[in-house]
Amino acid sequence: MSFTLNAVKRVIKGEKTREGGALPAVVYGAGGEVISLDLNYTEFAKLFKEAGESSLIDLKIDNQDAGKMLVQEIQFEPISGRMSHVDLRRIDMNKSIEAKVELRFVGESPAVKAMGGTLVHNVNEVEVKCLPSQLVGHIDVDLSGLKTFDDVIKVKDLVLPTGIVITSPHADDLIAKATAAMSEEEIKALEDSAKTADISKIEVVGKKPEEGEAGAEGEEKKEEKK
Repeated sequence: MSFTLNAVKRVIKGEKTREGGALPAVVYGAGGEVISLDLNYTEFAKLFKEAGESSLIDLKIDNQDAGKMLVQEIQFEPISGRMSHVDLRRIDMNKSIEAKVELRFVGESPAVKAMGGTLVHNVNEVEVKCLPSQLVGHIDVDLSGLKTFDDVIKVKDLVLPTGIVITSPHADDLIAKATAAMSEEEIKALEDSAKTADISKIEVVGKKPEEGEAGAEGEEKKEEKK
């Protein structure tokens, strides 16, 4: 699937852009100049939902082809949750790149379906290295191999598309496994254990705030690239 993003060169400050309903952005990298942009907020939100961070995007600036891009970073307003700024990274198609790729869990684990187990997975994306033309939007994780509670899927077990090398996490790190469901007796024993825990042995770490001392931390705003 191909993705195209339209933008115009920004000539005013980002605050004014946001006030007008547009989304300020900047494009940089691959030895090219840094360019401040205005994006259509709704158009970009829809595109990013489909493309994510690991799909190449054809950028057009003022209706002129500006090359291939990846979404490098998105900043959000802390209260509203709206996007406030986008960083686009220009890609040299002849050089290897590193990017994050989503893991997509497919199939069904027999240990979950037939034995009443619970699927456990803590890794939802991996970092890969490849040529831009070999970059994929996702990597499938086939759960059908989890036939018993002893079976596991590690990073090294993933079937990778041609040219893709995973750089993080480590090859032996766990991706997914099925665990046996806890019995009512085990759940009750765990609850009883929590109730009878000796709180006098719990060490308090850190300084207790003085009365009246401000508790909220100020968040340093990232300087906007122009």
